[in-house]
Amino acid sequence: MESISRITSLLESARELTLDAAQSARSSRSSTRTLPAAQIKKLLDSRNDREVLDGLRKVISMMYRNASTLPFFSSVVKNVASPNIEIKKLVYIYLLSHAESEPDLALLSINTIQKSLSDGNPQVRALALKTMSGIRVPVISQIVSLAIKKGLGDMSPYVRKAAALAIPKCYNLDPGTLPQLLEYISTLLGDKQYYVAGAAVKAFMDICPERIDLVHKHYRSLVKKLVDMDEWSQLVTLRLMTIYARKCFPKRTTRVPKKSNGTKGFYGDENGGDGGEEELGEEIQVLDPDLELLLKSIKPLLQSRNSAVVVAVARCYVSLGNQEYISLCIGPLIALLRGPQDIQHIALYNIVSVCLTRPEAFVKYSSHFLVRSTDPPQVWELKLEILTLIFPHADAYLKSIILNELEHFSRGSDKDLVREAVRAIGRCAQSDARTSARCLSLLLKQITSLDGNLVAESLTVIRHLIQQDPTPHTNTVIRLAKNLDTATNPRARASIIWLVGEFSGIDGENNIAPDVLRILAKGFADEAEPAKLQIVLLAAKVYLHHLNRSDVKLEPAETVSSPANEFSHSGGNEGFGEYNETASPAHQPPEPESDHPIVILWKYVLLLARYDTSYDLRDRTRLYKALLAVPSSTQLASLMLLAPKPVPHTPSPSESRTGFTLGSASLVVGEDGGLHGLKGYEALPDWVKAGKEPDPSLRDTDTSKQEYDEKRLVPAGERLDSAAGNMRTASPSNANGLGTTGAKEKTLDDWLAESEAEESESEEEETDEDAEESEEESSGENSDAEDDESDDDDDVAEHDRLVK
Repeated sequence: MESISRITSLLESARELTLDAAQSARSSRSSTRTLPAAQIKKLLDSRNDREVLDGLRKVISMMYRNASTLPFFSSVVKNVASPNIEIKKLVYIYLLSHAESEPDLALLSINTIQKSLSDGNPQVRALALKTMSGIRVPVISQIVSLAIKKGLGDMSPYVRKAAALAIPKCYNLDPGTLPQLLEYISTLLGDKQYYVAGAAVKAFMDICPERIDLVHKHYRSLVKKLVDMDEWSQLVTLRLMTIYARKCFPKRTTRVPKKSNGTKGFYGDENGGDGGEEELGEEIQVLDPDLELLLKSIKPLLQSRNSAVVVAVARCYVSLGNQEYISLCIGPLIALLRGPQDIQHIALYNIVSVCLTRPEAFVKYSSHFLVRSTDPPQVWELKLEILTLIFPHADAYLKSIILNELEHFSRGSDKDLVREAVRAIGRCAQSDARTSARCLSLLLKQITSLDGNLVAESLTVIRHLIQQDPTPHTNTVIRLAKNLDTATNPRARASIIWLVGEFSGIDGENNIAPDVLRILAKGFADEAEPAKLQIVLLAAKVYLHHLNRSDVKLEPAETVSSPANEFSHSGGNEGFGEYNETASPAHQPPEPESDHPIVILWKYVLLLARYDTSYDLRDRTRLYKALLAVPSSTQLASLMLLAPKPVPHTPSPSESRTGFTLGSASLVVGEDGGLHGLKGYEALPDWVKAGKEPDPSLRDTDTSKQEYDEKRLVPAGERLDSAAGNMRTASPSNANGLGTTGAKEKTLDDWLAESEAEESESEEEETDEDAEESEEESSGENSDAEDDESDDDDDVAEHDRLVK
């Protein structure tokens, strides 16, 4: 009869599953068809669980299609007391979405939800707690707080995790409950289950991230549980530990002497004198034992499948660790480049941030940064930047490969890629002077391109390279000047004219600058404004060099018109007129060597600029004329126009992002997010000063010790196996002669000779009562072992709990 009833129950459950599957298939096929409201209400008011479940599914599907489902509120909420867990789940989902719209009706279901907190199913208890905290009605904040308190002591860790996640919701309902919630968080941070502790850390970071004092006694236990937490808990815990380490562990350094190379001073002392060890010493960081515990514990997370966790560990190592730990995170960061393009993009920003401080560590991974044809622009830009960062630290062969790559892309068809490649060549030349000649030859090939922007970029980089060492580049400037006939881009022409002006003082009368100025003055009116400004500057430099070479001594004259008055026009030079009225006749000399070609050319350029439409050009020309018209100001003009210019340094494009924390969104957005990053960005705190850190004894708590006795740490399976072994040792008859010392093992004939087959069957179907009786019989023979077990009250209690 029992077998028939079991078969009947199995058939009934199979029938239920078949009907549910058919219903689900039917609803999926007709998901676009909406039933009338009256029919849905009829399903919700039915006494059949299957019909109620069908009606709830219709309502939830309407809710996610943004259809109005408020008319069904009362019909849905009254099913909250249903014993069916599937119905409860759907009702709770509906309540979480509509409780704010109907707060009065939602409050009617609070009593039923509170009763579910005592349900025998932990899933129901956790779901009830989640629903109660998700109903955003401030009136029930104290009820939610009490529910969280009840969840803290729940036997199921699933419920305790739900209680931890409900704490931020309760705080948002009523910030006045913060003192109670802080106690709850302090309790949950010390929970033995790692996923409960992870949820508690999330709640801690949401409502009180500044209360570091709550973490002291749980620091070591959290560090040990970190590896076992889920990925989202690992992220928030790693951030907490990074902030905690900055606030609690001062940064200490020590100087370690380098290994001696065997050289000795004159008197035999090493390094040739006093203080040699201090000079050769290397400063290293000394890690606190608790900080080192953190850095060692998170090392396995570098192999995580979640890229965010890998970046978080790298942030922890870069922000807290020494060079040894920073080197550990470089390989896993490179491994992220094997992921999708969006992950590659984010990973490259973090790699660049680390590479700016430690470029030599990425040299051996240079092959990962070679540009592929499938890379989008935002990826190859970062790859080119990394190649230029590691260029000065690479060997000659790798430098040649990088330059060949950049030369290849500088000849491509993609204008953006060509421009970035040219800039990268310039940064490589600036970082390593030994390769500047080859880089310059590569750039000179670009000045004949038909793309004016490319020519302008190349000439800008060439100008920077020539400024580093201008002496051997005279022929280069002459070659560039010959290209003025073909260069059409205003920026390109302005760069060439500026270079000619910088070299206008070399070789005296044999310099090409006056002739270049003569040619440019012919087409002055057709030039763009950037080129016109440089032509006027070139004319001022040429004329100033002529004055310095000729050493003309100007004699004072009594009546000479002011240069400013000559150049003045209506409404523009009142100030110069006042100056000339009060000026002494000794400072108004006649024009020197008025028949010299350079003087004539200078006056001609001044006349051309006088009638130009650009205010900037006219004002600058007026300034140059005022400086060069008075002999006493010639020295000042030389200081202004002929002073050596500082060598420009082209920074890496990502140097402005170095202040942002690794793994943050502000690091990716950069300057577009503002000076201080995106809204909500919080930088890591500074290292605490030595002597102001919290007492390390605060972390010496009992939580780091064994939480159970050694006997209780033995798994239940091993304890049952040991108990079964004791039974065999105690009763050899029940063990069929096996496991006894000195007993003869039965052969196959002995087994075949046994006639009592019923006894063997009864032994195989032995009940739990017979097992207990056999244990009592074996207790007489093993009296010593049984006496020890009977004296241990904790083990007896554990055994009773296992039996139940």
